Amino acid sequence: MNGGIDTGDTAWMLVATALVLLMTPALGLFYAGLVRSKNTLNTFMMSIAAIAVATVTWAAVGYSLAFDGSGDLVGGLGNAFMQGVDFSPHAGTAIPELVFFAFQATFCIITTALISGAVVERMRFGAFLVFAAVWSVVVYAVLAHWSFGGGWLFERGTLDFAGGVPVEMASGFSALAAALVVGARKDYGRQALLPHNAVYVLLGAGLLWFGWFGFNGGSGFSTGQNSVLAFTNTLLCPAATLVVWFALDLFRGRKVTAIGAATAIIVGCVLITPAGGYVSPGWAMLLGALGAVPSYLLIVWRTRTRVDETLDVLAAHGTAGFIGILFIGFFAQKAWNGVSDGLLYGNAGQLLDQVLADLAAPAYAFVTTFLLLKLIGAVMPLRATDKEEAGGMDVSQHGEEAYATGEGAILLLPEERLGVPVADPG
Repeated sequence: MNGGIDTGDTAWMLVATALVLLMTPALGLFYAGLVRSKNTLNTFMMSIAAIAVATVTWAAVGYSLAFDGSGDLVGGLGNAFMQGVDFSPHAGTAIPELVFFAFQATFCIITTALISGAVVERMRFGAFLVFAAVWSVVVYAVLAHWSFGGGWLFERGTLDFAGGVPVEMASGFSALAAALVVGARKDYGRQALLPHNAVYVLLGAGLLWFGWFGFNGGSGFSTGQNSVLAFTNTLLCPAATLVVWFALDLFRGRKVTAIGAATAIIVGCVLITPAGGYVSPGWAMLLGALGAVPSYLLIVWRTRTRVDETLDVLAAHGTAGFIGILFIGFFAQKAWNGVSDGLLYGNAGQLLDQVLADLAAPAYAFVTTFLLLKLIGAVMPLRATDKEEAGGMDVSQHGEEAYATGEGAILLLPEERLGVPVADPG
């Protein structure tokens, strides 16, 4: 301990921050495998773009709006452009404010990247950059304040250990809004639009699970009991989800699919995100088992509709986050979390607080995202032309391809990629 700083807690939080940052390239790999080969780079680049854009907006105003002050709806600007963010301990922790800032930045980054899964293969890269910048401030920072930064849900006593409100439900219901505004891919419903690389998908999911130990385990901001509980539950819950998902796959199609297994890992990690530090290991496994079913059924149902929410962010994140928040209201156990019991242990009020979060967060995320994209669409095109979409977003948006196709490939010279004029060889 040095000046209120615990070096052990700080060391763990530095590692946890790096683990969560790794999750965004892992998400890019996961998403890239799920799309057609001609859109591989563009899909991955959306995750890389989120790292750049969300980090800058978080440092500029997002962190301050989320954590400066205790207003009901949004914080202040006292920490804008990182004013006062230094080596002193963050309130209620024994880690430097700088480390807390960086850890929370990685949450904003991956949440922004998650929404890209709803609009891949047709949204213009430039439009996504603008969307990511504004969304990370007007949606993510606001919901982070509600849940983590002293806002009205926090003050009511809503329990959200690692981001069921600002990460999971925010991304899932924003993804639904984005899919509706941008519209379906031109070939959606007319031909099979299949994942092009299941190995990428499995590897991305595995790396995401690895990073999630920092995501959930780090959300206790120490090496104490809540962090240890969340860390362990992050192993147990997804494993239970995988087992049930295997059974559902076998029952429905008599085959266990790789894409299904990868999706199950994500769903299980999302389910335990809000509940990780509040429920016992036994309840965490039950959450993983029960929560697999609605997410699975929603994915099956969605593919039969005209809603091209391409990579099922709503089912994997929005729905699973909703269930995780609600589960706390029933099964939170003060003997394990030291904070509050749920309905099963005699505290009906906790269930009411969780239900309010499940009503308010999806509504705010969906409506705000819908209006934001409508506004952006009024000043710039949101989606590629039919010709650009047919040729692939890699070439049309980046002038590159993930896989060399030989004759007919459209590639740019290094000088052209940098905008340097190239002399006509003729």
